[in-house]
Amino acid sequence: MSLQRKSEYPVDPMFTCRWSPRAFNAESIEPATLMTLFEAARWAPSSFNAQPWRFIYGRRDTPAWQPLHDALNDYNRSWAHRASVLVAVLSSTTWTPPGKLQAQPLGSHSFDTGAAWASLAFQATLLGWHAHAMGGFDRERLRQALDIPEDHAIEAMVAIGWRSDQDVLPEALQAREVMTQRLPLDQLVAEGSFTFNGRHRNVDPAPSLTGAERVAS
Repeated sequence: MSLQRKSEYPVDPMFTCRWSPRAFNAESIEPATLMTLFEAARWAPSSFNAQPWRFIYGRRDTPAWQPLHDALNDYNRSWAHRASVLVAVLSSTTWTPPGKLQAQPLGSHSFDTGAAWASLAFQATLLGWHAHAMGGFDRERLRQALDIPEDHAIEAMVAIGWRSDQDVLPEALQAREVMTQRLPLDQLVAEGSFTFNGRHRNVDPAPSLTGAERVAS
């Protein structure tokens, strides 16, 4: 499916093959396979090697599934109920440096945990699975249900599954089951100052995306 995506410069196909489908077939995942995804996340880089990421998961048809599933909003439940695993992605907002006794704020906790999530998602792609991150859920409900301490931020939830045909989705979602594209590099990367695609941030704002371009993942 990476043929649907064209990179401007040569990159490994893993980067263009990774995407976030919603159509899953409810297949169970072997514990060893799931742990392989978390193992990939474990080796992500982090500031001071603080490793702030934490994952709480529930496999379908187990007691751990229901609190995660119930915290999703109606939109995400309409498709994520067919996932193999639901995962809450957390980050510790503090860390205790070596030789110190008191915890200190960790400003990079979200940034570092994003790297761990990406590692998990790419490992899933390499094994033929897919991981779809979501922001649509009740954070306070999840915090209470999973007994998450206040010094841990709830970053996202992730549905992991084996892809199925799009006709398992509600009709309104079937048209969105496509690989999305990315902005060109000159709108994302600039040398020396905040100038992108030849435009300064205070001049001529970037055009709005079309409905098709706004589709997630």
